Amino acid sequence: MGKLLAGLFGWILGGPIGAFIGIIVGHQFDRGLGFYLKPISREQRILINQSFFETLFQLAGHLAKADGHISAPEINQAEEIMRRMGLDAHRRDDAISLFKAGAATDFSIDETLSAFARICSSYNNLKLQLIKYLISLAIADEILDESEERILRRIATELNFPASTIDQIFSMIGAQETFRKNKQSVSNSGRIDMAYSALGIPNTSSDMQVKKAYRTLISENHPDKLIGQGMPDDMVQLATERTQEIQAAYEIIVESRHQKPLE
Repeated sequence: MGKLLAGLFGWILGGPIGAFIGIIVGHQFDRGLGFYLKPISREQRILINQSFFETLFQLAGHLAKADGHISAPEINQAEEIMRRMGLDAHRRDDAISLFKAGAATDFSIDETLSAFARICSSYNNLKLQLIKYLISLAIADEILDESEERILRRIATELNFPASTIDQIFSMIGAQETFRKNKQSVSNSGRIDMAYSALGIPNTSSDMQVKKAYRTLISENHPDKLIGQGMPDDMVQLATERTQEIQAAYEIIVESRHQKPLE
């Protein structure tokens, strides 16, 4: 397709020579596109599945131990996350074992992140989801300790996310969690403000900016896309919930602006 289109445009602009150059350019485009769209193999999927699962719960345990001890509320938070993820009994036992390993004094966060980055280096969205899951866990009690934030920022830096991106993620995930818990218990104006925050945009955004933010977040969190990138099937539930909340926030904004929602 790339060769065909580029060759056609080349013919229009430069005749036979232009068509020849266009075909060469189109061929390179097709090769690059084929590389990026090449589906991951079954073996790669299994490897990525396991790496994501192990890294998430080890880092969750490390986060819980950030202040020196793991409290009962932190254990309850971890179990609630597991419940929301829809883990079966076997996977839950594995998650608990990994959580304990991450809380151990000899746990190496550098080795864990290095192994995860090596396996998932080509999947920035998976790395982004890992950070989002950890932030959701850290703020489940509506309090982000300084030690927790320091570890989260270290993780983000190790995964090559700039500080500005992390600030935005912290703000957005916090707003999405607040929106999820409180959207039915606040005033209409309060719900609208929370909806804008959940999409990570100011209420002065244009209609186009609102749609762009919505589409970007839906794309990042779409369950089918995440599974295709290697996320374990039984860990997509939180992303599904987040997609639903993004959709709800968008619809609240649309209604407040008297727009038609996206098809």
